[in-house]
Amino acid sequence: MLTGRFAPSPSGRMHLGNVFSALLAWLSVRSRGGRMILRMEDLDPDRCRPEYMETLRDDLDWLGLDWDAEQTPQSCRTDAYRAEFEKLSQLGLVYPCYCSRAELHAASAPHASDGTAIYAGTCRNLTPEERAQKTRRPAWRVRVPEEEISFHDRLQGDYTENLARDCGDFIVRRSDGVYAYQLAVVTDDAEGGVTEVVRGRDLLSSTPRQIWLQRMLGFPEPEYCHVPLLVAPDGRRLSKRERDLDLGALRQLYTPEQLIGKLAALADLQPEAAPVRAWELVSRFSWDCVPCDNIEIYSEFG
Repeated sequence: MLTGRFAPSPSGRMHLGNVFSALLAWLSVRSRGGRMILRMEDLDPDRCRPEYMETLRDDLDWLGLDWDAEQTPQSCRTDAYRAEFEKLSQLGLVYPCYCSRAELHAASAPHASDGTAIYAGTCRNLTPEERAQKTRRPAWRVRVPEEEISFHDRLQGDYTENLARDCGDFIVRRSDGVYAYQLAVVTDDAEGGVTEVVRGRDLLSSTPRQIWLQRMLGFPEPEYCHVPLLVAPDGRRLSKRERDLDLGALRQLYTPEQLIGKLAALADLQPEAAPVRAWELVSRFSWDCVPCDNIEIYSEFG
């Protein structure tokens, strides 16, 4: 069965861009009679709060975006991630990295398309004796091959990345013991039977890493669709930190039908921003209508 998911981070109120992604993910599933999973991605203990989870559920319910099952929050799934980490270890793919943040983000270091520094492999081939001399608690990285990973994205088209050149060895467990997003998300998607991942195009470059992990761990590969971001006129994407058009404010200004109608117009699912319920869009939904490029939104919502 087609199974999609919406996986918000409970680190604050959803902003309009989060709602846009959630709506498209929900419509894609409901238009084909599929199953929708809700998952709270609360890996970051410094930013995520339990109270935000209930707010997220309430906001989705207010919007009319229902779900069929809810996965256990990531913060409660350490044992599952540890088991997959051990599989990678048994394959000889993980190693400790002792580099400091300053070393990783040195100005001379090349950077990936998502802005992260491409790891230079400094700790990749340390001897046991060299590791014994280190005093810093290590993070753990995976050794990626000189290999191209290609996939077809439903909206963005064909995408290819050379793992060694374009991202380098990446972290799967942080120095504080928290398992990293890339490992957690592929584990959760596999366990949840997710067959379609719909999310913002800012995560497009994460997908080759996730596909490689899926292959190493024997997980099925879902289909991917990376939707346009909603951006300010200067090109800046919306953020929770800046409280850009968050639902706390939007619920004071619009009814659910008005807000869904405006988002449907942005997605070219209807010609005008007329009020509409989410369920009324199911029969007319088509990915062929949805634009692939980022969408400027302050003219509609400012």
